[in-house]
Amino acid sequence: MTTVGVDWALDWVRCSAAVVTEHREELIDLDRAIGDGDHGENMHRGYRILLEKLDGFEAATVGDVLKLVATTLMSKVGGAAGPLYGTAFLRGAKAADSADLDAAGVAAVLAAGVEGVVARGKAEVGDKTMVDAWHPAAAAAQEVADSGGSAGEALRAAADAARAGAESTEPLVARKGRASYLGERAIGHRDPGAQSSALLLEAAAAAAGA
Repeated sequence: MTTVGVDWALDWVRCSAAVVTEHREELIDLDRAIGDGDHGENMHRGYRILLEKLDGFEAATVGDVLKLVATTLMSKVGGAAGPLYGTAFLRGAKAADSADLDAAGVAAVLAAGVEGVVARGKAEVGDKTMVDAWHPAAAAAQEVADSGGSAGEALRAAADAARAGAESTEPLVARKGRASYLGERAIGHRDPGAQSSALLLEAAAAAAGA
């Protein structure tokens, strides 16, 4: 898919809701190991409400859809995830003020999302957080854009990089969030925020047929 547009953004929400529902228990278990155990349920609730809000929702730009995601997750998802995801999608919405996005546009949205997560959570790569999924995803999308690839290719590259990034959190000692209190006991556990980020970016690629 050379470009992605409003229909893709709406499908991304639907695909995200499906994948969050499918992996709800997995996310709960991951968060129970190094957090407070509510990440899966919080994400599931947030996306269930988002699906309801899509009824009758009209969007002129991709950014309109991402702003809806941002405001809903900020208000309906508890814990740290709501503000972090909300800020990521809100920054991304500002970078998506058009009806269609090419690969460069996809990369810009993801880069803005990373900036939002970092600004809100003060984390960096290697801290065992969702940044470990988002940062390589944005970088991978930018590489595709720089090489003249399509939006679909950028989304597929981002999803693959995010999955690898989430996996990379398993041997890390957490330096941010509740997991940081565990010290070396967090080693061997995948960060739930990084995993949910990878799932959402996989949903973005799937919505584009990539």
